[in-house]
Amino acid sequence: MKAVIVEKTDATPAYHNAKIVDVPKPEALENGHALIEINAVSLNHRELWIRKGLYPGIVFGSVMGADGVGRIADLKGASSKHKVGDRVVIMPSVGWIKDPRGPEESYQILGGGRVHGLFSEYFAVGQDNIFHAPDHLTDIEAAALPLAGLTAYRVVFTKGQVSKGHNVLITGIGGGVALMALAFCVAAGANVYVTSSDEAKIEKAVRLGAKGGVNYRDDKWGANLQKLTGGQLFDSVLDGAGGDGIRVYAKILRTGGIIAQYGMTVKPQVDFPMAAVLKNIELRGSTMGSRLEFEQMLEFVTKHQVKPVVSQVWQGLESVEEAFETMKSHAQFGKLVLTIRSSSKL
Repeated sequence: MKAVIVEKTDATPAYHNAKIVDVPKPEALENGHALIEINAVSLNHRELWIRKGLYPGIVFGSVMGADGVGRIADLKGASSKHKVGDRVVIMPSVGWIKDPRGPEESYQILGGGRVHGLFSEYFAVGQDNIFHAPDHLTDIEAAALPLAGLTAYRVVFTKGQVSKGHNVLITGIGGGVALMALAFCVAAGANVYVTSSDEAKIEKAVRLGAKGGVNYRDDKWGANLQKLTGGQLFDSVLDGAGGDGIRVYAKILRTGGIIAQYGMTVKPQVDFPMAAVLKNIELRGSTMGSRLEFEQMLEFVTKHQVKPVVSQVWQGLESVEEAFETMKSHAQFGKLVLTIRSSSKL
């Protein structure tokens, strides 16, 4: 079968290959496993960081990709939940079952490391890690959901404790996680505000349900946010940027407010000020989520008919390099998807 692997290069700065190769199709399934015929996959920034050599635990020769949707082609062992032909999404990681604090076992995200990923024509997986794809989603939308949806669900509800009527700030709108967080917060009845350096992205976020947004390149962006809320403080900040913004968050958050940090793409550290301590503000790290949270996320998506935002779609694994170039340019608003085989749900 065709698959995309990470291949080491000696380029400086590092940029490893995403190489299309022939690899053996999984044949002898372990008991309790399923063989998935992959219909579509989507990219995450994690794959770009792997190619740049900035992600820990890279295993060269490993199949890339954590997100995908497909049909069950074969099952080994009895299953009360699944049957051949079912359309499913795959849990994008292994080793974390239900503990809300963190993984119980050796935790691995699919692709590019010790556990092979989904950028392939078939994928073998334990039946406990596959779930029925929400019926209202096309294959393209379902492929865009797993990693971003799980990460966003945990940061919004488990860590951010967002609920109806809350004022929530989502920074750096445009990426997959931030957009899923926006959708979840809006569905929960929160008042959502966003930041971006791109006015067009702010306008798109407003069309998706945000109350408003500000350009973080403006020195007075914190004060501008306060004008938008009429002086009301924020209950939570959902941040994927890191860096110096935390000093502004300390000013605009209520006493006991929460900063839920799910990434640090701008600067890999934060400077937590004493002003935040005095206001009892909490800084909570959040990475991915458990299998239980993944199941809860899918239930929430189905109940509220949430749809991931898809920016661009290509046909075939051979288009993976073009998709990576789009991601590198920061041009996307939403997820980048590759379709692998045709389906009635595309």
